[in-house]
Amino acid sequence: QVQLSVSGGGSVQAGGSLRLSCAVSRYMYSRFCMEWYRQAPGKEREGVAFLDSNGQTNYADSVKGRFTISEDNAKKTLYLEMNSLKPEDTAMYYCTTDGCGIFANRYWSQGTQVTVSS
Repeated sequence: QVQLSVSGGGSVQAGGSLRLSCAVSRYMYSRFCMEWYRQAPGKEREGVAFLDSNGQTNYADSVKGRFTISEDNAKKTLYLEMNSLKPEDTAMYYCTTDGCGIFANRYWSQGTQVTVSS
């Protein structure tokens, strides 16, 4: 029912920027609750940024003021703009949705690697 495809990862120096994209394919045309997660080596996967069906955003404290989640409904694409990147941001990044609780299952993208060098 839902397929998520991420792109935009790469290697940058501390202080640099990257924009991640998550293309969403689904049977119905509707706005879904979307999240960005990340997982660093040796750590649990954590939520980074959240966009609900009303356009409300939430961020992990560690990325507030530096990351911005947004959506282009015409392109069915979710974005994560990452600025002032730190080495601590190095992780595999994923986008995910549960359809705001409507779907029976949560859907996950493949990961895209972000590496920030000091």
